[in-house]
Amino acid sequence: MVRRQLFRRGIRSPRVLAAFRNVPRERFVPSGERGEAYEDRALPIDCRQTISQPYIVGLMTDALLLDGTESVLEIGTGSGYQTAILAELARHVVSIERHGELSIQAAAVLTELGYGNAELIVGDGTLGWPAAAPYDRILVAAAADEMPPALFQQLREGGILVLPVGDSESQSLLKIRRINGRPEASELTACRFVPLIGAGGAGSDDSAT
Repeated sequence: MVRRQLFRRGIRSPRVLAAFRNVPRERFVPSGERGEAYEDRALPIDCRQTISQPYIVGLMTDALLLDGTESVLEIGTGSGYQTAILAELARHVVSIERHGELSIQAAAVLTELGYGNAELIVGDGTLGWPAAAPYDRILVAAAADEMPPALFQQLREGGILVLPVGDSESQSLLKIRRINGRPEASELTACRFVPLIGAGGAGSDDSAT
């Protein structure tokens, strides 16, 4: 997976590639899907959510430019796979998930694998987690119509926020830097994520794309 899906598609950071080698992806997918765990496609998990394809997880992670000193906020714990990758690369990870069932499942796997630097919270990710702000990096694993203002407010000056923006028909993965208090965005790729649900997202629709 690392060579075929990541390295050959331009993800060359030794630290990021090592993190993917260290994290057993099959531990984060439902038992019936484990034979497909390393295929380069999204897979369904509980609560009508998905675990993103390895390349997209790698692209988002690589864009954060983590050196191991950062405090990271993740929106959308999901299976916990992206959380584990971040925990390999950052000093501390705060991960918010609105589905309590998913958060509990992810916490169990992360604990078993020894990721003590990941703090999981059940709540509205569109509001972030002000108690631990500001964050050096923020990663959002669901698509918003636009960047939630609360998240940008919790991003440290010079920090990086990576998130998908768009509707069910068209989404773009953006890398946003906070420069002089203002967002500077660049597009990474087209993508397809479940919608970001919450007060600062897409309302209360539970449907997935």
